[in-house]
Amino acid sequence: MSIKAEDVAKLAGVSKTTVSRVLNKRGYLSEKTIKKVYDAMEELNYRPNVIARQLLHQETKLIGLIFPTVTSPFFAQLIQSIEKKLFDNGYRVLIGDSRNDKKIEREYLQELLNHQVDGLIVGSHNQGIEEYNTPNLPIVAIDRRLNDDIPIVLSDNYQGGMIATELLIEKGAKKIIHTNDPASLVGPPQNQERKRAYVDSMIEHGLTPIVYSIDYDLPDSKKDNIIKKIFKDHPDVDGMFISNDSDAGRVLNIASDLGYKIPQDLKVIGYDGAYQTRVMVPYLTTIVQPIDKMADAAVNMLIKRLNDSTYGKNKMFPVSLWNGKTV
Repeated sequence: MSIKAEDVAKLAGVSKTTVSRVLNKRGYLSEKTIKKVYDAMEELNYRPNVIARQLLHQETKLIGLIFPTVTSPFFAQLIQSIEKKLFDNGYRVLIGDSRNDKKIEREYLQELLNHQVDGLIVGSHNQGIEEYNTPNLPIVAIDRRLNDDIPIVLSDNYQGGMIATELLIEKGAKKIIHTNDPASLVGPPQNQERKRAYVDSMIEHGLTPIVYSIDYDLPDSKKDNIIKKIFKDHPDVDGMFISNDSDAGRVLNIASDLGYKIPQDLKVIGYDGAYQTRVMVPYLTTIVQPIDKMADAAVNMLIKRLNDSTYGKNKMFPVSLWNGKTV
């Protein structure tokens, strides 16, 4: 019968994750725990699998990716670009779609650690997951703060929010509404900087900020209901700055159904500007994040952190405007 890590864990009275940590020598473990695991391995005549043996002596050439969704055009392009860049550098990837669920994210993270990944690139939204504090595990974050020791690659969200709001005002909009992720979902998220810029710009121009929260992972019907409520609450709205291009597309469809003419009655600006969106909806005016540059920077930083865990500091890229026909 083949002896597995689960058998070692059971005999030693520890978790499979603890056995994995003993094998890869990551994280704090007491000498007593380490001895229990090795004693169990010896009694069962257990030999680590190929991946584990590799990790004891060299890297596995596996990188874990954890993102809140793979359906968003922004994250889809980002993941594809990261995967290509890693492949070109001799690495393979394991991807976890956390669906904005802290429990799912933690399970994916533990599974990736069990697969002995050399490092992680993380764009997930959830905070307070202790596994991200694993010593000697190189991690780079995308647009999210995980802890003070993990560098972040991001675009200038405040700049993007300011460009969008100022353009709407310049084009004559006065009743401008902004949608964003719920602050409680992702706090403290970088995209709340878009909201801050919007509020600052509106106040500076003597206008009243109005913000609605739309969770990206809500069912389509609930998103549509929130957008319809916006129009019901504010039928005189003449400008909207939407937190992502997918929701911006919904706004355009619902506004059209309600009889608004774009951009004469209502001006709309989205956010992200992924390649797929600009091909499918080229007429949408949107703020473009430099997705491929962000992916390159994250991979380059992670590869350097594989050799020096202290390497890397936050890197921010400027955004740009895609001039469509909705403003």
